[in-house]
Amino acid sequence: MPENDTVIIMRAVMAFLIAGAISFVLTPLVKKFAVKIGAIDIPKDDRRMHSKPIPRLGGIAVFIGFLIAVMLFVEIDRQLQGILIGALIIVLLGVIDDMLPLNAFLKLCVQIIASLIVIWHGTRIEMLSNLSFLSDNTYIHLNPIWSYPITLLWIIVITNSVNLIDGLDGLSVGVSSIASITLLIIAIIVSEMNIVLIMAALAGACIGFLPFNLNPAKIFVGDTGSTFLGFILACISIHGLFKLYTVISFAVPFLILGLPIFDTLFAIIRRVLHGKSPMSPDRGHVHHRLIDMGFNQKQTVMILYILSGLLGFAAVVLTSSGEIKALLLILALILAIVIGAKVYSDRNASNGSNK
Repeated sequence: MPENDTVIIMRAVMAFLIAGAISFVLTPLVKKFAVKIGAIDIPKDDRRMHSKPIPRLGGIAVFIGFLIAVMLFVEIDRQLQGILIGALIIVLLGVIDDMLPLNAFLKLCVQIIASLIVIWHGTRIEMLSNLSFLSDNTYIHLNPIWSYPITLLWIIVITNSVNLIDGLDGLSVGVSSIASITLLIIAIIVSEMNIVLIMAALAGACIGFLPFNLNPAKIFVGDTGSTFLGFILACISIHGLFKLYTVISFAVPFLILGLPIFDTLFAIIRRVLHGKSPMSPDRGHVHHRLIDMGFNQKQTVMILYILSGLLGFAAVVLTSSGEIKALLLILALILAIVIGAKVYSDRNASNGSNK
């Protein structure tokens, strides 16, 4: 590794440690603040897996840890400036929502404003992987007419996808940690060292918060944290990193964020088929289904961590070794899931017949 890259890796380690330390130290203080102002998640329906009131607003500690590390170690260009401004808006929105639940339409409008700021500062999707076998082009360049709305949709969907999987202790923060580390590894592979530093800061901030958020959770990350994490991951996944590497353009982000994307798409389809609004809450998310299958919270979270890790590994393989190996890995993952589900359902059927 060149000496300059070695220095950046050392800076990334420092960014990770400082972000983690700040997040870890601030979390108990944020917990006391949340209790004082009444930002408490009170279990009032069967969607919530906790049985006693838990403070929210933990995302404040994650955000501050991330922001300080970025300010100390990352070169802030125009695109990153827009991302940080947008993230600040998202965090402020989340803080208000954690204290006083807001209307879904109002939250969507503010998210759109934050996303447009990011786009105006130059972060946008400019190319897509070409899925046509009849074309020699490996990617499709997007006209601004398509680039802007697709980027806006991507940021909004991922922001809310990470928020939607925030239903179990440690789930959204853990999945975001895995996604951050995956992006960090890919950034090292393709020599996008500024991204390495940003993702090191985000991973550190998440991991510093996790000891307080794992089951049984002492504090929740809240909408403040889950929407912030989704927003940052959505923006960084299209921030320079993939624009110069046409073979992997836009396929890799789908793998890295595969779990929240999958869960959100099925939630929308499920609600529409039942004649409900796509925004209406329900108890049909992946983590709810695993709980209903008999797994406890810790087992469910670990299963989803493993799935996220495998999808992240597939993204790394796709970046470094090509599409065929990544496709084989994804097919093996799908096969393992199907076999596991079949074995578990057969076991349940057998237990039921023996009763």
